[in-house]
Amino acid sequence: MTTKICVAIRSFHHPNLLWGLPPSTRRIALPESRVLYTVLRSPHIDKKSREQFKMEVKKQYLVIKTQPHELQKKFFWLKRQRIFGAQYELLFSCKTRLDKEKLQGLL
Repeated sequence: MTTKICVAIRSFHHPNLLWGLPPSTRRIALPESRVLYTVLRSPHIDKKSREQFKMEVKKQYLVIKTQPHELQKKFFWLKRQRIFGAQYELLFSCKTRLDKEKLQGLL
């Protein structure tokens, strides 16, 4: 049985939070998005007087493979990471194997 913990991280700067990653962790870089805003400084007189602002969003995806009995340690490690200035989402997937004897006993 294996359990995967997937963490999707979005931030405005590169998250330097991931020190001491467990050896069973894969880091997947997702494409960055950039939005450019143009604002007119003075709409009446000088149309050429403009100011531009940009917003860049960096994304990363972490996949942590673990055994079910180690889940508590991994959650504690994730809680201690202190992901400041970032949004993150946790996704879980668990594969189990059915015992044929137990399955036949139920039927």
